[in-house]
Amino acid sequence: MSKATKDSTNLVGSEPGPIPTAVVGYGFAGRDFHSYLVSLEPGLQLTAVATRDEGRRAAAAKTYPEIKTYATLDELLDKDEARLIIMATPHDTHETLAVRALEAGRHVVVDKAMCLTVAEADNMIHTAKSNNVMLSVFHNRRWDGDYLTLRNFIDSGALGEVFLIEECVMGYGQPGRWRGEKRSGGGPLYDWGAHLVDHGVQIGGKPKWVFCDTQRHKWTSDVETYVKCQIKFESGLLYTVEVGYIAKLSKPKFFALGTEGAFRKEGVDPQEGFMIQKRIRDAYENPENRAHVKTTLNGIQSEVRPDTIRGDWTSYYRNVAEHLSQGAELAVKPEDVRTDILVIESAMKSAAEGQVVYL
Repeated sequence: MSKATKDSTNLVGSEPGPIPTAVVGYGFAGRDFHSYLVSLEPGLQLTAVATRDEGRRAAAAKTYPEIKTYATLDELLDKDEARLIIMATPHDTHETLAVRALEAGRHVVVDKAMCLTVAEADNMIHTAKSNNVMLSVFHNRRWDGDYLTLRNFIDSGALGEVFLIEECVMGYGQPGRWRGEKRSGGGPLYDWGAHLVDHGVQIGGKPKWVFCDTQRHKWTSDVETYVKCQIKFESGLLYTVEVGYIAKLSKPKFFALGTEGAFRKEGVDPQEGFMIQKRIRDAYENPENRAHVKTTLNGIQSEVRPDTIRGDWTSYYRNVAEHLSQGAELAVKPEDVRTDILVIESAMKSAAEGQVVYL
């Protein structure tokens, strides 16, 4: 398909809704995350799914009888008028597929991690700008309740000057399929770690250096089973990202220290489990997982177990729809996520060399 002409029909803010939307890839992410969340957003309309797997095409058509299905992205671009295309494919394919769609004048969302390298991120961003189309990255966990609750305590000043944050996700199980393949961009740092790094960048701002250690144990796949990365920001914040596939017990999800207080939060946001059951809006948290916060304000010490701010992953695609149709500010900008990729790529370099990498 020829490169799209740069006219007003391609400009962000002018797309009439509901915006025809296609999902490329119909594995776990394409099926249970993207297709489902798009179906909940009135400003978007799921009109197509592309996947090489014939069985998955049939499953998509059964769940969404009104859509069209295609075997490849090229076939979709040639035959379909979808204006927004979502890449729910292995990490190593994101740049190639996104650039192809962007050059065809389509708006693009890629699942996290955005890509594998800063060079790939730069190419994606340049292509989007050159074709006057939107590029965004699916960082739904900016709308996790635990993260929103921590941000609220930081922004309110209740913790004072926050100098240390540790964020940890641990589990026990060998990663399946391409997530267990290094060449496909598998491994904990590009998977869960991408969300944790994004949280760190959103809170800390400009990173200064990163030091990372990775380990491999037990599983036969060639990806790491444990990573621990320390990210130092120019603001002075030290942010630790810790992800493990071989832990039968976990640490707190968040632990933060400030000059006037401390914050500890157990448990992972509950939305994913409810989303898989197709009822994300019913998600609720076990009260035992509420944060534990101790602070001193105006000379008065306090200790509280606040309710967790309710997370809302549907906010991501609501923002994308409003950005494309009304010109609302894009919540997840690719330039910001480029910093995440810089940190992750540098962290892998640090782990390989065993030394701090300055950014």
